[in-house]
Amino acid sequence: MSRCYVGVSGWRYKGWRGDFYPAGLRQRDELRHVAGKMNSAEINGSFYSLQRPTSYARWAEETPPEFRFAVKGGRYITHMLQLRGIDTALANFFASGVLALGQRLGPVLWQLPPRMAFDPTKMRDFLALLPRTHAEIAALGARHGDKLAPDRVLLEVAPDVDPSTVVRHAVEPRHDSFNSPEAHALFAEHDVCMVIADSAGTWPVMRDATSDFRYVRLHGEQELYASAYTDGSLDRWAEQCRAWLALDLDVHVYFDNDIHGHAPHDAVRLLERLSAG
Repeated sequence: MSRCYVGVSGWRYKGWRGDFYPAGLRQRDELRHVAGKMNSAEINGSFYSLQRPTSYARWAEETPPEFRFAVKGGRYITHMLQLRGIDTALANFFASGVLALGQRLGPVLWQLPPRMAFDPTKMRDFLALLPRTHAEIAALGARHGDKLAPDRVLLEVAPDVDPSTVVRHAVEPRHDSFNSPEAHALFAEHDVCMVIADSAGTWPVMRDATSDFRYVRLHGEQELYASAYTDGSLDRWAEQCRAWLALDLDVHVYFDNDIHGHAPHDAVRLLERLSAG
């Protein structure tokens, strides 16, 4: 059966303490609190630096089996290397502990910089490199660089996962040139989801289907990263999610409007609507 996973983009925010997080809640218990209110979350730290296998394992232990993590691909790959010469960097990323999430591993998100225009050759090469199963993650990770310390490497598929289990990928372009039939056809050819991003008009909205699931990032309806979503807007997103579910499509929705602490509350409000429906 198709599922709708709703959550937040990251969970360690000082401004949430004493608000979404009850006063006195220990920082190490914040993820458990998130997992008690919603069924998914994006791991943001992996975008900024390689995380440790022990961190991924701890996050898995702190969440129920049905919880799903979307893992954000490293900006070193997308923003610094600009998807060129990324073989070792990509291997390092997948060797760094992602497999420790086991069955909780959801899609891998690749956020592209706004300056990156659609280059069909470069994008085709990148999409072809992405591992599509847990076994392929292990095989790719085995080609990691020599500078990655042994305690920062995990190459074993988790015991709770069949090695052939599919790993999905989603790409969030932020350049208008991706809003083209050629770009969408290329993503569809590789069965990679083009993210639907609501960004207060800052970046283009990609609505064409390119894969067998949907990935939505809600960055703020009126003000980027800041404004809350209205009841009417959440009603519309709930209706859209139900329409996708009716097509037997899994759906992932993440709120990134965290500047004023709206994200976790909006995620809960959307889940309430979906549960009521």
